[in-house]
Amino acid sequence: MRVDSPVRPGLRMECADGRRLVLVRETAGRGAVPVLFARQRATHRGVHYARTGRYASPLAPLRAERARAYARFAEPGGEAWTGRWAAHAEAGLRAADAGPLHEGAWRLGPDVSGWFVERHWEHLLPYDADRGHLTWFGYGDPDGDARDLLPLRALSAVEAPRVRAYRRQYREGVLPPVFAWWVSGLNVPVVLDGHDRLAAALAEGGRPRVLVLSRAADAGWVALCSERPVRAYEERMAALEEGPLRAARAANAARALAGALEAVAASAGPTRAWPHPGGVPAWEAAAAAYVPGWRPDPDG
Repeated sequence: MRVDSPVRPGLRMECADGRRLVLVRETAGRGAVPVLFARQRATHRGVHYARTGRYASPLAPLRAERARAYARFAEPGGEAWTGRWAAHAEAGLRAADAGPLHEGAWRLGPDVSGWFVERHWEHLLPYDADRGHLTWFGYGDPDGDARDLLPLRALSAVEAPRVRAYRRQYREGVLPPVFAWWVSGLNVPVVLDGHDRLAAALAEGGRPRVLVLSRAADAGWVALCSERPVRAYEERMAALEEGPLRAARAANAARALAGALEAVAASAGPTRAWPHPGGVPAWEAAAAAYVPGWRPDPDG
């Protein structure tokens, strides 16, 4: 999708010195409020983060009637159902007072990169700390640090009224998706909307459907990354021998190429970050004020 404005969104990443990040939420007439501080490890093995408890979704709360209507319209999880929820989220984000959209090309849809690792889902509920660490590549970090989705507020208790209502929707098969936003500086999607839906699906022993918002990848980068699968396809086709299985093998190769090219085309572009006003001293002062006592290891 193409977005023409604003130049600077209300929900945005800001950075100081490259490794210090802060997600701020700015609404008309109320100024910018930090909702998440983060500091990348000098070793490039992960990121320390601290939530401030001041996040609010840019989307209006979902009503159960809408969830059931969409499920009647199309099979939950199917292409039509996903498309309708993506259109719903796009319209809401375009109209939001403090959303992440700014001018440029964007993508909103299911993850096709294979980002979400099955065994990491079970870490989200027990390791949902307001101050924590996300590992990027393991390196002996605690298992709980291996999480593929970062909530921007604490997940509600599994017996909370709203979570219980969503758990019922999950059992009925009509639970709406979680809407996430890929933030490249964190190397993880953050939950834009659907914290209670996420908790509900996990409480039921299931997995939420997730639609990920991201900047569209640069066309030149897509073309460059497409060269390898195209070359591999051409080499495979050239090596196929004549015979009764040639057509089937050629069809399999074509499907593999199509999947690889789809994944490249749908890959996320880098998230834009604006300079944090005042640089490092201002970032340090804001972190001390909003998350007092937080001391991320600068070299860990």
